Amino acid sequence: MLDRRTGLLGLLLAVLSAAAFGTAGVFAAGLLEAGWSAGAAAVVRMGLAAVALTAPAAFQLRGRWPLLRANAGAVLAFGALAVALPQLAYFSAVERLSVGVALLLEYSAVLLVVLWTWARLGQRPSAVTTAGVAVALTGLVLVLDVARGVRLDPVGIVWGLVAAVGLAGYFVLSARTEGALPPLVSAWAGLAVGALLIGGAALVGAVPWATTTSEVDFAGRSTSWLVPVLGFSLLAAAFAYATGIAAVRLLGSRLSSFVGLSEVLFAVVAAWLALGQQPGRVQLVGGIVVLAGIVLVRLGEWPAEEPAGAVVPDPVGPPAP
Repeated sequence: MLDRRTGLLGLLLAVLSAAAFGTAGVFAAGLLEAGWSAGAAAVVRMGLAAVALTAPAAFQLRGRWPLLRANAGAVLAFGALAVALPQLAYFSAVERLSVGVALLLEYSAVLLVVLWTWARLGQRPSAVTTAGVAVALTGLVLVLDVARGVRLDPVGIVWGLVAAVGLAGYFVLSARTEGALPPLVSAWAGLAVGALLIGGAALVGAVPWATTTSEVDFAGRSTSWLVPVLGFSLLAAAFAYATGIAAVRLLGSRLSSFVGLSEVLFAVVAAWLALGQQPGRVQLVGGIVVLAGIVLVRLGEWPAEEPAGAVVPDPVGPPAP
């Protein structure tokens, strides 16, 4: 069971991570409108984030380089399943679905995490936790305003569910601590692997690639393309992944996945402040409902949290980061 101080620190890190992830759409919007392809934006985002974390990661690993070699299989699994797959699948889903539907499908990952911890760890969700799941997802539907401009496509739905699997993998694999890399090193290695995988796919033509160095619109102003690139690389990737992995290890995968729903709320607020996209009353009500669901899940998890250092069975190889 988590002590109060550890739980509060984990919640703080989880909220900071969700807030950072929530800015990604604002930074990416101008680039995509200027002509960047989604694949190019994802590769540049992950690649620059990995470069930014290289020196801190090397400092943390000083004298412990064998730890990186021992976790090589886990790093590849994390980079492929938890970093590259969700981004590629989500972008593919958005091409065929309305954004609200794509996000709703991706964030159904919280259900997969609950089922995983129940099936593999025997942590059956309490009645309060189950109620929190229902309330949080209902609020998410309201925040995303799914009914407005709904656009459905069978292939897009499949991609959305694949994104959910990848997001669930992020929470589950991040929860491993026994013999694992430090959170910052895990973020660095996972981002590097993700950038190499999607970059390789772009080289063979599997992922469209297009970039431009012309000025882009950001926060109502014309600015250099470097501004959004640095924003979604350093804040929405490097910082977000490092704090997010640390939070999962403190809170466990199940609670962290629900706190992660607040990313959608932060994304709405960021779009409002930077792009002038003011949320409607339904979205505001939905935000309150999401927060109520997270509180219920926290109350339901209180007696039986995943302990820090819990070993999650990993079917794909050695201990994951």
